[in-house]
Amino acid sequence: MLVGTLAHAAQLRNNVLYSVGADFKGFDPADSGDVISAAMVSRVYEGLLEYAYLDRPYHAESRLAEALPEVSADGLTYTFHIKKGVHFSDDPCFPGGKGREVTADDFIYSFTRLLDPKVESTGDWIFVNHVAGAKEWVAKADSTAKIPGFVAADRYTLQIKLRQPYPQLIWVLTMSYAFVIPHEAVEHYGGEFRSHPVGTGPYVLKDWRFNYRVEFVRNPSFSGQTYPITGEPADREAGLLQDAGKPLPLMDRVVDYEIQEFYTIWQMFLGGQLSSTLISKDYFEKVINPQLELSDALKKRGIRLYKTPEMDLWYIAFNMKDPVIGASPDPVINEKHKQIRQAFALAIDVDTYCSVISNNRDTPANTILPAGLAGHTDTPYIYRFNRARAKQLLAEAGYPDGRDANGHPLRLTMISSGAGSTEVRQQGEFLVEQLHAIGVELIAQQLSFAEYLRREHDGEMQVIYAGWIADYPDGQNFLQLLYGPNKTPGVNFCNYQNDEFDRLYEKILTMQDSPERSALYEKMSNIAIADCPWALMTYSLAYGLFQPWFQNYKPHAFPYPNAKFYKVLPH
Repeated sequence: MLVGTLAHAAQLRNNVLYSVGADFKGFDPADSGDVISAAMVSRVYEGLLEYAYLDRPYHAESRLAEALPEVSADGLTYTFHIKKGVHFSDDPCFPGGKGREVTADDFIYSFTRLLDPKVESTGDWIFVNHVAGAKEWVAKADSTAKIPGFVAADRYTLQIKLRQPYPQLIWVLTMSYAFVIPHEAVEHYGGEFRSHPVGTGPYVLKDWRFNYRVEFVRNPSFSGQTYPITGEPADREAGLLQDAGKPLPLMDRVVDYEIQEFYTIWQMFLGGQLSSTLISKDYFEKVINPQLELSDALKKRGIRLYKTPEMDLWYIAFNMKDPVIGASPDPVINEKHKQIRQAFALAIDVDTYCSVISNNRDTPANTILPAGLAGHTDTPYIYRFNRARAKQLLAEAGYPDGRDANGHPLRLTMISSGAGSTEVRQQGEFLVEQLHAIGVELIAQQLSFAEYLRREHDGEMQVIYAGWIADYPDGQNFLQLLYGPNKTPGVNFCNYQNDEFDRLYEKILTMQDSPERSALYEKMSNIAIADCPWALMTYSLAYGLFQPWFQNYKPHAFPYPNAKFYKVLPH
């Protein structure tokens, strides 16, 4: 899932959760491929499955399905039984304004819409190459036809039929892309649908003031989910099971504010107005001691520190369609462009970046697959900082000292999200200096997250600073970012194409978790690293601060729907 610059904080008072996000663009599940959108969409919408909140290792459990699916012996048919009595929230799009019951046909409508080329969803990859007849349906673009792989056996029985085994299906059905929507809302609101969510989730939208605040209130027709009654052995001692069996959500209202300046967030947190916050680079040494633990002053106030490894990767991606640095049918030109990309990667001192820019909250990345995923290895990154080698490659590419034969400088433009963020600005300045040291002129542009997403989606970039946080705990989720058929407007926004990589990708899609599959994951990562469509940067360790009265929080790699579990003590 695409990562944006997210200042996270929350205030809980009078049974209300106040939180801080940035650049939210709308409530369409088909367009929820970034962290902020997934969290907002998950307040209102739901799917067949979700992650168990407290259990580790992560596993999926039923949500709007009665249970996990029945899977045929050949692994090609998944049968879900939909819970009866689940209703969409009341809304003017329904006759009389009364929300109707969810059926299997609603999931078929939602899944089909996700694949509709006119919708241009970045989430079509979860189905298009896997569901029987989906690829052919997309090619014909006939929205009146049915996709053979989506079948309503009866009102409450949904079948998903696959072209070939797809072990990741369970994981992708937890994602916001796969949430159920009513056709009445899409038809009634048309182009304004993204501003009028109608779902089955724990909250309904009360008010959205763009670029200022989004307010949700408890959904009176929420389908009776309760707080989990089991978890890990340490959860009870940590107080995470005190609300076992209680109806969800535990909060009556959620208000998300957009605050761009971390100074404001920090002052509000210190004043007790916010329940949680991440730690800005500028404040890190004031809050965290040299042993990377919480300062005594904050400990005395009962404030808690969470250090949570993120299942993510930050990297710099090159547009492989770009005439200066991209792929070329001419093998000589193609090699020179690859040398430019390799020189770019070698020019960045990521160790210094981690210490200067992120206070060692990050660690240098060495492979496309983060630690904790099958296929990750400790093999050193082949483009570790080497300025002399970077200059040599530039010279071989025709740019000695960064200039061509006519004396023109090699000038590249990089976009990143987080306009107004001090840390993002410092990040850009650092990279400009690193490239300047090998003679390359790098122009670093900071964009709003919404504009960043648009430019990425449309392929309007040359170089892009990007991040991806796992949608589910499988390395395939990262490898699909480099699969050729996923080119823009798909998730392969660098437009990378390698026939051997694509062949292996199609092979691993049908394989269950095994040492053989892990070995192929590693091989695919090495293929892509050699071609260098990305310059790898870092893996993250998130530091979060929480007030003592903020309850039921447990770090989670896929936290998007978890606000319904949180509560606050009187304070």
